[in-house]
Amino acid sequence: MVEKYDTVVIGAGPAGTAAASSLKAQGEKVAIVEEDLWGGTCPNRGCDPKKILYAAVEAKAQADLLAGQGLNTQSSIEWSDLMANKRAYTKQISPGTHKSMTSSGIETFTGHAQFVDPHTLEIGQQTIEAQNVIIATGLRPRIPEIKGKEFLQTSTDFLDLDEMPASITIQGGGYVAFELAGIASSAGAKVTLIHHNDRPLKAFPEKLAQTLCDQLSENGVEIILNQEITEVQKNSSGYRVMGNDGFDRETERVFTAVGRIANVDQLGLDQINVEHSSKGVKVNEHLQSDVSHIYAIGDSAASPVPKLTPVAGFEANYVVEQILGDHTEIKYPLVPTIIFSLPKLSQVGVSVQQAQEDADRYHVSTVNMEEWITYKRQHEEQVLVQLVIDQKQDKVVGAACLSMEADEMINYLRLLIKHEYSAKEVGQTLFNYPTTASDIQYLY
Repeated sequence: MVEKYDTVVIGAGPAGTAAASSLKAQGEKVAIVEEDLWGGTCPNRGCDPKKILYAAVEAKAQADLLAGQGLNTQSSIEWSDLMANKRAYTKQISPGTHKSMTSSGIETFTGHAQFVDPHTLEIGQQTIEAQNVIIATGLRPRIPEIKGKEFLQTSTDFLDLDEMPASITIQGGGYVAFELAGIASSAGAKVTLIHHNDRPLKAFPEKLAQTLCDQLSENGVEIILNQEITEVQKNSSGYRVMGNDGFDRETERVFTAVGRIANVDQLGLDQINVEHSSKGVKVNEHLQSDVSHIYAIGDSAASPVPKLTPVAGFEANYVVEQILGDHTEIKYPLVPTIIFSLPKLSQVGVSVQQAQEDADRYHVSTVNMEEWITYKRQHEEQVLVQLVIDQKQDKVVGAACLSMEADEMINYLRLLIKHEYSAKEVGQTLFNYPTTASDIQYLY
C-alpha cells in the first residue's frame, strides 16, 4: 500500500525542517526525506562550523591589533583544539535534527527521492504520494572541469581538516574563497588566492573590496588576479597548480571555491516537466514550479535573492502559508549579506553599484572611521562605511561596511533603512556610547 501525505518535503536543511515543522503544527500529515546529513549544509558543514573556526581567528586578530598597546600576549591558533571544538558541535546536529523531526510526529525517510509522476516519489524501494511537494535540497560545491579536478578539495574538506597545511592554494574570488583565506592565514598557512579576473567580490563595492584585498595581502595572503587554473598535478610534496601564461605553483593542498550548484538535477524533474538549472528550480512569485503543487525554497529555488539561511527560513514560512491557503505574492525584506573575513565586509539595501548607475537619483557617501573611538581604541585601520542616499527622499536606502564590527553596523543600519529613519530621527535616538550603534548618528 502506498502511503499518502498532505505534504512531502525533500531536504532536511534549515528550509525543509522549518516548513515540515510548521505544516505539522497546523495538523498536516507530513513526511521529510534526507539523503545526506540531517540539518543540511549550514549547521553541519557551512555557516555554523565556519563561524566556530572564525571565532578563534577573530579573537586572535583583535589581540594582534592590541599587541604592545597594553595587551602582552602572543596568541596562536591551535588547529587541532579548534577542530575538536567544531566537531563537538557538528556531531550532534544530524542525529539531533532527525530526532526532532520524528519526535514531532513527522514521518522521516533516509535516502534519495525521485519523482515518478507529479504526485509520486520513490525513495529507494519505497513509494509515497503527496498532495504537495516542497523541494529544499540545497546546494553543492561546483567543481571546475579542468585536468586534475579530482585533486581539488572544497569548503567541506577545509572545514574538517585534521591539520592545517603549511601552504594552501584557493581558487575563487567570492565569499567562500575569502573566508577560507582569512581563516587559513590566521592559522599559520601560506595562502595563495587565485581569481580568474581582476574584480573579486564583485557583489560588493569596489573600493571596499579592494581595501579588504589590501589588508589580506598585508597579512600574508597572496592574491593573484587574471589567472585561470588549467591543471592540477599531484607530486611528492603535495600538488602542482598550473595556469595560463606559464603560471606554475607548488602547494600542499588545493581548494576550489568557484560557486555552488543546486541539488535538483537528480530528482527526475525533467520527466514531470519542471524547469530547472544549476541555479535551482524556476519558480514564480508564489515559489511554485511549473507544476503548481510543487514548490522550491531556499538554495533549491532560482529566486532573485542571496542564498542565505535567513532567506531559506523566510521562504519556508511563506510556502507554508501558501499551502494553507494564503495566495499573496512573495515580497522579500531587505537581505543583509556578509563575508566573515579579516576584517568583515557587509552590505544591505541599494548597492553602491546600483547607485553609481543612477547618479541623478542616488548619492554615495564614503566615511573613513578609523579615527573614531570605537575603532581607534582597538587600533583598527581603514575602517570604511559607504551610505547610499536617495536624493529625492533624502533618506539612506543602502549601506556597506568594512570593519571588524561590520556585521553589527549593518544590522543596525538595516533596521533604520527599513523604517525609513531620517537623519533628524537618527540624531534623536540615544545609544550606549561609545559603541558601534552610537556611531550611526554621525554617519547620517
